Amino acid sequence: MLAIPFPAIDPVALAVGPVVIRWYALAYLAGFVLGWRYCLRLARLDDGKPSPEDFDDFLTWAVIGTILGGRLGYVLFYNFPYYAANPLDALQVWHGGMSFHGGMTGVLLAIALFCWRRKVSAFVFGDIVAACAPIGLFFGRIANFINGELYGRPAPDFAWAMVFPRDPLQVPRHPSQLYEAGLEGLALFILLAIAMHTPAIRHRPGTVGGLFFIGYGLSRIAVEFFREPDPQLGFLFAGATMGQILSLPMLAVGLWLVLRNGRRGTPLPA
Repeated sequence: MLAIPFPAIDPVALAVGPVVIRWYALAYLAGFVLGWRYCLRLARLDDGKPSPEDFDDFLTWAVIGTILGGRLGYVLFYNFPYYAANPLDALQVWHGGMSFHGGMTGVLLAIALFCWRRKVSAFVFGDIVAACAPIGLFFGRIANFINGELYGRPAPDFAWAMVFPRDPLQVPRHPSQLYEAGLEGLALFILLAIAMHTPAIRHRPGTVGGLFFIGYGLSRIAVEFFREPDPQLGFLFAGATMGQILSLPMLAVGLWLVLRNGRRGTPLPA
């Protein structure tokens, strides 16, 4: 069987006495900080609302929405029977277990409430947030790779397959975390950056957000064919995984947003 060595990177980036800082935590920090700075830059492309100051204030909302939504999504979608029997374990976020789709839902709710209070367009605001989201996705998937988790399906004939230390079978597998980092992170970031810097697209509120939904949905559905399903779930309806099923509504909403704007030729209402 073909395999390349898995890079032995300690999941702990820094340890000083009882204080332990993991790469996964730094990935979240990098995603929020760099995403916030990118939002400030995009907010200056056009005069008016939302302003850079709005994104300064929204950062805390985004952190809360991501963490609460991500954890709740994991509990409900990926391991509900366990947490129903052990509800207090749902609070132990340091043991891992976050769902992107849950975190996204939390951020969408935060955007809706924040924009309602500030009297700014949720579609315009959401487009800017969507354009920065791939930054966090990229760093998050790199952290998954460093942790040796969420690895791919067996791939004994692939030259770039790896044997992950946490794999009980110890067989060469797809480095699906890197596939996701490349598609959901780098490629999607470039696509949305081009869209945001194209006035004809940027001035149709909701279109960039729709492109994010489509891009992420297609990327996640594709990579799930190479990623090992969660062991507590396995394959679900018609051999699909939970990640694929949860991505289908994203794809539908994204297509609706893009096609509605394109067909009407006018911006969505604020």
